[in-house]
Amino acid sequence: MQSPSQPSQQSSAEGTTPSLKRAMTTRHLIMLSLGGAIGTGLFMGSGEVISQAGPLGAVLAYIIGGIIAYMVMLCLGELAVHLPVSGSFGAFATNYIGPGTGYMVSWMYWLGWSATLGTEFTAAAILVQEWFPQTSIWLWTLIFAAGVLLSNLSSTRTFAESEFWLSFIKVATVLIFIGLGFACIFGLIPFEGYTSAPLFSNLTEHGWLPNGLFPLFATLLIVNFAFNGTEMIGIAAGETENPEKNVPKAIHAAVWRLMIFFVGTIIVISSLLTYTDAGLNVGGHGGLSSSPFVSVFNLMGIPYAEDMIRFVIITALLSTANSGLYAASRMMWALSAQNHLPRVFAKVNKSGVPVVAIWVTMIGGLPGLLSEQFGADVIFKNLMGVAAFTMVIVWMSICWSQFNFRRQWLKQGHTVSELKFRTPWFPLVPILGFICCTATGLSMAADPEMLSGFIGCLLFMAACYASYYWLYHNKNQ
Repeated sequence: MQSPSQPSQQSSAEGTTPSLKRAMTTRHLIMLSLGGAIGTGLFMGSGEVISQAGPLGAVLAYIIGGIIAYMVMLCLGELAVHLPVSGSFGAFATNYIGPGTGYMVSWMYWLGWSATLGTEFTAAAILVQEWFPQTSIWLWTLIFAAGVLLSNLSSTRTFAESEFWLSFIKVATVLIFIGLGFACIFGLIPFEGYTSAPLFSNLTEHGWLPNGLFPLFATLLIVNFAFNGTEMIGIAAGETENPEKNVPKAIHAAVWRLMIFFVGTIIVISSLLTYTDAGLNVGGHGGLSSSPFVSVFNLMGIPYAEDMIRFVIITALLSTANSGLYAASRMMWALSAQNHLPRVFAKVNKSGVPVVAIWVTMIGGLPGLLSEQFGADVIFKNLMGVAAFTMVIVWMSICWSQFNFRRQWLKQGHTVSELKFRTPWFPLVPILGFICCTATGLSMAADPEMLSGFIGCLLFMAACYASYYWLYHNKNQ
């Protein structure tokens, strides 16, 4: 295990490997993390959380999920500012846990994002086909895949700008929804079914936790998964201008904005719809665009509400695919820079973009395209389980790495004041963050719909360790 003052394997490799370019600013980092987190889970899954946990239970669940995410991101901030390299989680785990774990974490993160690429494209294509029923889903899939591929291949700055505007559409929609929702709650805008201001009576109409305490914890996996994407700040640290200043700013801004967006959305939905209807599409037509957002906008009397939300969900899917391809390809580049993959995967073009890693990651997303053939529900649920589990493993590794880093830093005679960004309340934050993430991961085993993905990921983890030690053994023969 290397000491904190030593360069990482990746850092040393970057001296002989074509480097990535620092082209991202604070606004790019914030929108990248917001775009990774605000997606179909919020637009389509928030109603399910409310219907299971109840209105106040859902609010509490999102607050708890936000606190867990914030603890992990505080740990990430200290590590990313001290060692701002692309593919950060793998480098941190390699240095401060062990090289085998760093190798495993890198591959787990690559798997999580590459596995979902195809499903994002297919889902977006199915939504577009609802507008143009005579067109082929495969045609739209190829169009969307080509657009995301071009965004990633051109340059880091072009990718960052495209992701900024895709994320802006989602953020603007959430803000408009919350603003109009509170106007309805206080009676400033008429809402179907109410002759006077509904205020917040629906929040406690059926009690504080109408279905008991267990659903609150059962939905935490969905809620924690909703915050997945905030850790992309660490991935992008190696391509960020002035990471010492921009990374901490982005971490604080992104997590707290997400908590405001998520909790504000839940309060609006819960106040305007009864919690038993929140998971249904009241006044809509069903399909993939079923959403509590559609229900609320329809009952506000806003025309073309379903079409509008369908468009937003399409941009959400493409934004997720765009940022996912970026994150996974940087992990593959980092593996090559650490000599865990052939050097060809570290090849970059004149713009500093890892071309081979992007193409291979895009090919890795092809299995997700089978969702059209074998049933979207089955493929989506299993791949969501894979993505959720990989997120938990990465977050656990971040907390563990920060804990070990700080202890080594102090043992070497350094002081906490020397750190340019400090995780507060050490060691409570990394320990509590690790325990919460572990509990979330284990809860997957109790969900029959995610059990196969859970077992598959455990086998993949074992294969990663086995392949690493086989490679390491052969290198030292």
